[in-house]
Amino acid sequence: MRRVPSPVAATPPSGAGRVTLVGAGPGDPGLVTVAGREALETADVVVADRLAPWEAIAWAPPGVEVVDVSKIPFGRSTSQDEINRILVDHARRGRHVVRLKGGDSYVFGRGFEEIQACAAAGVPTRVIPGVTSSVAAPELAGVPVTHRGLVQGFTVVSGHVPPGHPDSTVDYAALARSGTTLVVLMGVRTLPAITEALLEAGLDGATPCALVADASLPSQRAVRTTLAKAADDAATAGIGAPAVAVIGHVAALER
Repeated sequence: MRRVPSPVAATPPSGAGRVTLVGAGPGDPGLVTVAGREALETADVVVADRLAPWEAIAWAPPGVEVVDVSKIPFGRSTSQDEINRILVDHARRGRHVVRLKGGDSYVFGRGFEEIQACAAAGVPTRVIPGVTSSVAAPELAGVPVTHRGLVQGFTVVSGHVPPGHPDSTVDYAALARSGTTLVVLMGVRTLPAITEALLEAGLDGATPCALVADASLPSQRAVRTTLAKAADDAATAGIGAPAVAVIGHVAALER
């Protein structure tokens, strides 16, 4: 039987300037894929996010250049335009640039914006998918996002901006009626507004909710609560970013 090469294995010729986007998972370097590790092992430059597992950079060759482009809430931040410029500039010098991003690059990670910037500059790219925290965080806390006979789907939304904000495109009333598990990323700060919007839209306040912080890390914590109590319980427990909120009947399941 003839083997068909996997698209993820296709790389530009060695020595050619190129960019590889590596989704590095929720934080534990053990959750970086084999393909992601192989990319790091041939990197000349690593451009890393705050939430990427920095321990994984040890897999890169000695002398690798590391560029920190962290976006810290209410702190220093590297603009997306500057990140795009860094990727293109290093690749045009003939370097293999590994863009190391937490989670999966295409799930609220602006990865496709970076691919578009590279394409516009004529820089070859490769994308290596990562383990997304939208599924991994609940799973590591013992919560499945779907369960036979209970729920047949899940919806992942960004809580970066609250309901009613001009930049928000999320229809929370529709979410409340969806019958799916709701997974909210980047929603610690906006959790009070999100839960209020869901309650106002008719979602039962007794709906189970799980809050998972620092998923996959030694500092991982999980709080089981309800929709009506989620914001208060998160504040009482000191749940901070990065954290994932899971809203739905699956959040009450026990192993």
